[in-house]
Amino acid sequence: MPVKQVQGPRRTRLRGLLAAACAAAALVPFATAPAGASASAGAVAVRSAAADPGGADGLSPALETRLDRAIRTAMRTYGIPGAVVGAWLPGHGRFVRAFGVADEKTGEPMRTDVNTRIGSVTKTFTVTALLELVDQGRVHLDDPISKYVAGVPEGHRITLRDLADMRSGLYPYTADNGFERDFLAHPTRSFTPQQLLSYGYRHPNLFPPGSQYLYSNSNTVLLGLVIEKLTHTSLSDDVGRRVIAPSDLDHSVMTPTTYLPRPRPHGYTAQTLNGTVADATGWSTSWGWADADMVSDLKDLHDWAYDLYRGTLLSRHTQAQRLRFIPTGQPGLGYGLGVADFNGWIGHNGEVPGYETVDVYLPSERATLVVMVNTDVPYQGNVANAPGDLLATAVTSVITPKNVFP
Repeated sequence: MPVKQVQGPRRTRLRGLLAAACAAAALVPFATAPAGASASAGAVAVRSAAADPGGADGLSPALETRLDRAIRTAMRTYGIPGAVVGAWLPGHGRFVRAFGVADEKTGEPMRTDVNTRIGSVTKTFTVTALLELVDQGRVHLDDPISKYVAGVPEGHRITLRDLADMRSGLYPYTADNGFERDFLAHPTRSFTPQQLLSYGYRHPNLFPPGSQYLYSNSNTVLLGLVIEKLTHTSLSDDVGRRVIAPSDLDHSVMTPTTYLPRPRPHGYTAQTLNGTVADATGWSTSWGWADADMVSDLKDLHDWAYDLYRGTLLSRHTQAQRLRFIPTGQPGLGYGLGVADFNGWIGHNGEVPGYETVDVYLPSERATLVVMVNTDVPYQGNVANAPGDLLATAVTSVITPKNVFP
């Protein structure tokens, strides 16, 4: 979402600690499905056995009590109205629970089956669709973006790989003052991808491509345009057909609109023109498009965290490239091709006004964590203190103290 910073990833952001991704990937051997194919029955069975969202036993009473207390304390401290937390730890059990309220006005309690906006977790789907095209030989990661999209500053030097791993040097359109003003003045409006990119193009590129890391939403928008050019269909339809459907995700959809189906929590944001907190439930996500426009739920996010790490829709070679994490300049954070490593937890987090999500998988423990909250109001006004991330930190401090989500 809009932010004036360009130093690092905030607002539809990432932050975390780095672990050795290639070593982590080697912990659990897996035969991937052919590019563009559905995850095999065996793969789905492995995913379910590793962390069935509905079938495993609960945690021990002592661990469950500690975790419940940590979550409630974090929510009070960080001002989180409502949260859904799902933690699956094979050999130890599972914890799936809703806390707080979905609607501050009515007091309606939060539910574990709510649909939510998942922000930059969307990037993992967009880049998966691109990597499937790589496996099909229809595009190459080292192709320049100028081969597919005209008008990109230094586009003849910026590769698709640079875009996917956030090393293009393009100025983030969400950091442009004009974009922030235009969106917040009319938060239900629609943007085209070209309009979004134009805000970033007002500024010079920040560094030569491939030389540094900078999290920029402009990168993923361009990848979305590449996918549309090659598939001759809308990004939402293509991701639905080649990523969501083969992964058996029944409640996930890419929707650059105001759409958020019931049951849904109201989302609360301070990203407003005057800084007061507003209900963003009816706001549009077209400003995020390929970056941040998806809707999903707890079950689908649980399943996707595992499949994303495994690369069930990709070849072994392509998945290995995806999980080749590069330093980001932030202590401990590694970023791959549309995926990150947070101190061993592989996946992504995301934010749109009113909603934050963490969706990650820990290979060393075969553990899955999903955190969904209905606020993006930063703790103590510091945008580094994202409430969803802070809640994930509280949870992992209890369940995986050697791998705390920072």
